[in-house]
Amino acid sequence: MTTPRSYGEWHTCITVDCGIALTPAYVKTRLAKLRDEDAAETRRFAKLYGEAHLRSVIGWFERAAREVA
Repeated sequence: MTTPRSYGEWHTCITVDCGIALTPAYVKTRLAKLRDEDAAETRRFAKLYGEAHLRSVIGWFERAAREVA
């Protein structure tokens, strides 16, 4: 599996490859965690994938939030 580089790739990765439903509750929870710079999970994500990718993923979750609202 490669790291998603676009919203479409990310959406497919989450919903198809991982089988996760992007429900309003799931999206809200993930956004809260990813926006929490003090959370160990968020720091680990940024260390593994970089700050730029973290910002992209937050943006993709924000887009998903608008789409499932």
